[in-house]
Amino acid sequence: MIDMAIVGGGLAGGLIALAVHRVHPEMRLALFESGDVFGGNHRWSWFDSDLDAAGKALLANCRQVEWDRGYEVYFPDIARTLTSTYHSIASRDFDSNLRRELPQESMRLLSPVADMAPDGVLLESGEHVPARVVIDCRNAAPSPHLRGGWQVFMGRHIKLPAAHGMQRPIVMDARVRQHSAYRFVYTLPLGAQDLFVEDTYYADSPVLDRSALSRRIDDYCREHGWEGEIVGGETGVLPVITGGDFAAYRRDIGPPGIVRAGARGGFVHPLTSYTLPFAVDNALAIAREATLPGEQLAALIDKRARDHWRATSFYRALGRMLFQGAQPEERFRIFAHFYRLPEPLVERFYAGHSTLADKARVLIGKPPIPIPAAIGALLGKGAPLVQKGS
Repeated sequence: MIDMAIVGGGLAGGLIALAVHRVHPEMRLALFESGDVFGGNHRWSWFDSDLDAAGKALLANCRQVEWDRGYEVYFPDIARTLTSTYHSIASRDFDSNLRRELPQESMRLLSPVADMAPDGVLLESGEHVPARVVIDCRNAAPSPHLRGGWQVFMGRHIKLPAAHGMQRPIVMDARVRQHSAYRFVYTLPLGAQDLFVEDTYYADSPVLDRSALSRRIDDYCREHGWEGEIVGGETGVLPVITGGDFAAYRRDIGPPGIVRAGARGGFVHPLTSYTLPFAVDNALAIAREATLPGEQLAALIDKRARDHWRATSFYRALGRMLFQGAQPEERFRIFAHFYRLPEPLVERFYAGHSTLADKARVLIGKPPIPIPAAIGALLGKGAPLVQKGS
């Protein structure tokens, strides 16, 4: 029997394995991943203020890009440079870090899991692995118990023939045509001649039209004079949660006694879909309590999930205003209104730590959408987070 079986080698599962191994190097861990690398094909970014000292230490050994000159946002009627330091990690560097730090025997790549129970996991190969603690860190799944919209995106890593000259990331450029969604382009200067350009949509549908998004990235890059070799990319469709029955959702994702972490466990910023700060916090919490019996640890993390759901209700309300209160072509006005507010408020918003005064500042003043529409959205339920046929 091993001490801990972690199912899903993405961000949440990898960070849990890393944190537990650092605190309890004697523990026998197994990190099960169905693919041949940890972390998949992703890029995770965060603001310096999102993490405390312990969180920064957990990521310190992983190669990351840091921009200490702030970042920029653009809307049709506002352009702003904010001073927060911004960070980003590529999944290939996350994978390399795990391979350096974790024991060889703990890394179970190409090991899809067929079933799991509080006392172990069953692999598709037929191998059963008994474990004192089982942690489910698989990807989030659509659910009729949750409501909201979708964040659809395509990112492209471009290597230019000459230096681009960008000093800071552009976290949101919403001057682009909106295409029946809140659309913005996100650009990271990864190196003197390297850019990561991502086209993002807050859309009512989870449909990802690869050819259309690719053409729009082509057009955006051409307008800025960024034409070079495509050396990588990613696509994704993420739920943007605006409400629902969280208890019913948690009951549906599996039997009690299994620790549910990551986005599947509900640890996500409902409006931005950021997961890294919450994945770091959970990894550190699980490492602190890793000696608990599995059922006790599962109950502890379940309480954290319920507390997180309650603490993030304000962001779900803003999500309802975005998806139900604003016309798709006008959704950018909600974010433009937000980015006029004081920078410390913006930092706390992204970290999920908005104060009561922050919430009042966001809501007070000239509303970015008509008041009747805003009230109707706040009182409404929203669309179920399910894809057609599911």
